[in-house]
Amino acid sequence: MSDTAKRLARLRDKMAETGTDLVALGPGSHMQWLVGFHPHGDERPCLLLVSRTAETFLMPALNAEGSREETDISFHTWSDDEGPNKALDAALEAVAATGARQVVLDETMRADFALLLLGALPDAKHAFTAETVGALRMRKDESEYAAIKMNAGIADRAMQKAFAAIRPGMTEKELAAEIRAHFASEGAVTQFTIVGGGPNGAFPHHQTGERKLEEGDAIVIDIGGRKNGFPSDITRMAVVGRPPEGYGQIHTIVENAVRAALGAARPGVKAKEVDAAARKVISDAGYGEYFVHRTGHGLGIEGHEPPYITATSETVLEEGMVFSIEPGIYLPGRFGIRLEEIVILREDGPEILSSLPRDLFVVRM
Repeated sequence: MSDTAKRLARLRDKMAETGTDLVALGPGSHMQWLVGFHPHGDERPCLLLVSRTAETFLMPALNAEGSREETDISFHTWSDDEGPNKALDAALEAVAATGARQVVLDETMRADFALLLLGALPDAKHAFTAETVGALRMRKDESEYAAIKMNAGIADRAMQKAFAAIRPGMTEKELAAEIRAHFASEGAVTQFTIVGGGPNGAFPHHQTGERKLEEGDAIVIDIGGRKNGFPSDITRMAVVGRPPEGYGQIHTIVENAVRAALGAARPGVKAKEVDAAARKVISDAGYGEYFVHRTGHGLGIEGHEPPYITATSETVLEEGMVFSIEPGIYLPGRFGIRLEEIVILREDGPEILSSLPRDLFVVRM
């Protein structure tokens, strides 16, 4: 059985559990996960419609030929001169959903696509995908795990390339270029390179710039690439020469916060409990106000996706979920420290996908 057939079967089980009559997905990551591709997304309505018995596409004629190479699911095409309404009615009839009462909408689709569908189903109630496609995507299968693990290895090597390239006087952008070159050398596309030297490291989402790295700089290096449809994400710390005053103590606090979160992450635990474990370590050490973001985010087809490891998340963690653990402390005008692992949750706890230690890398002068 193909991945698409398996995922459609799992989705229909979820639809039965939740009383869902129809799932409608637009071009994007949900569609990519379910059927292995998604057509070009623009203003022309394009929907994958899945009922409990059948599936079909509402497909713009302009996209039909190219999309046919990717799937054998039936199309109901429409052209610019006739509009999508008749084709949508035919598509709903084909999947026996003209009387659908409970519809799940892709929360990432265009609002006009959603309104078009709801206009054709005036009696339907609607929800988003959290309990259907979203719930299924959070638990990775072995092929997804293998792809994410492979990307974690590439990111490890890109990080090692960054460590080896650091020298006083180079700019943040020059170090980022070394990282991008390594991702490219392994066939991966760089997704982001955050290089924050010295006081710039105190901005969690610093825009890598022209600042030159100086002796005594602590450097936040947060990088990610993508290969074979999946991303990576890792953050490590380096310092040029002697670390700034107080660095060692704060690195230890952040490291202990990572360990606390890893220890709390177990199947059946709510995501907010993992966040609380990391946050308590930092708060107890007197730096709570300087931990300014969530503890983590899910990772899969998208670099940021559920589950989100936040102080308010009620999501119950399950075996097979992949997410980051990345607490940090950011001292304005001085430096920031963030240490990040991507983990997959196993029956007995988290498996860390990186093989790199979280120790500070020191550039010898």
